[in-house]
Amino acid sequence: MLQPKYNRPSKLLLLLETRALVELGASFPARQLLKDLPRGDGHPVLVFPGFLANDLSTRVLRRFLRDLGYVPERWTLGANRGYSEELDHRMQQRLRDVYEKHGRKVSIIGWSLGGVYAREVARALPEYVRQVITMGSPFGGAATSTNVTWIYDLVCDEKTADIDPRLLERLGEAPPVPSTAIFTRSDGVVAWQACREPHPGAFNESVEVKGTHCGLGFNPLVFHVIADRLVQPQEAWRPFLATGWRAALFPEADNVQKGSETPWTKATATLDDAISRLDLLLANKVPEGS
Repeated sequence: MLQPKYNRPSKLLLLLETRALVELGASFPARQLLKDLPRGDGHPVLVFPGFLANDLSTRVLRRFLRDLGYVPERWTLGANRGYSEELDHRMQQRLRDVYEKHGRKVSIIGWSLGGVYAREVARALPEYVRQVITMGSPFGGAATSTNVTWIYDLVCDEKTADIDPRLLERLGEAPPVPSTAIFTRSDGVVAWQACREPHPGAFNESVEVKGTHCGLGFNPLVFHVIADRLVQPQEAWRPFLATGWRAALFPEADNVQKGSETPWTKATATLDDAISRLDLLLANKVPEGS
C-alpha cells in the first residue's frame, strides 16, 4: 500500500515557523521548572538531527538530557544531507558503538528526517535499542508531503521520485521497539498528519504538542514528554497518559483523559482556530456559508 499523500503545510504555517525563536528563548528559563521532572537512570540517548542540520542543532536537547541524568550521545556524522546506503551503514555502526561503549540498550531521539532514520535503525538493530522518540518526523506520508521536497531533490543524489516505494511503505510501520511520535498541528515544514502513528498500539503512540517544527528541539512541552518517556522501565514501557493538567497541555495524546476547560486551553483553541481559518482562506478552501 502506497504512503498517503497529505497536503504540504501552507505558506502561512511556513512563515509562522519564525515562532521557533520564541520557543528557543522560553527553553532557558523553563530549565529551572524542568528540573522537577523525574531523573534518569544514566542510560545512553543517541540524538539524530534533522535534514541539513548537524549536532549543533541538538545541543540544547542534549544539555537537557544530561541535566536529567542521561548520557547524551551525538550522531557524529556531519550534516544530514539525506538518505543513502552508506549513511544507513554508518548510523547502524554508530548505534553499535554507543551500545558497546555503555553496555546498555540505547534510546534514540530523532528530529524531523532524523526521526525517520531512528525508526529504521531501530528496525534493523532492535536488540540494541531501548525505545525511539521522533519529533516532527514524516514517516507516515508521501515524500511530497513537505515544504522541503525541492531542497531535498536539489542537494541529494537520490531524488524523492526515485525512492523505492517498498521503503516508503515500510516507513509507516512501527519499529519493533517502544516508540513515541511527537507532532504539532502548526508544523510549517511537514504535514503533521504524516508525523503520527497511523495505528497506535500498546508499544507505539503519538503525542501532540503546541509549537513549531523548527522549535521542537527546544520546546519545553517536548522536553516534558521526552522526560516522561525516557524514565519508563526498560521491560515495562507504558504509553504516555495525559490526565489532569496534562490533558490541557497535551489534548491530542493517544491516551488523553479530558479534563475541565481552562483559560489556557480556551486561548490556545482560539489561536489554533484562527490559524486554521487563515490557512483555508489562503488555500481558497473556506466552506461556503462559513
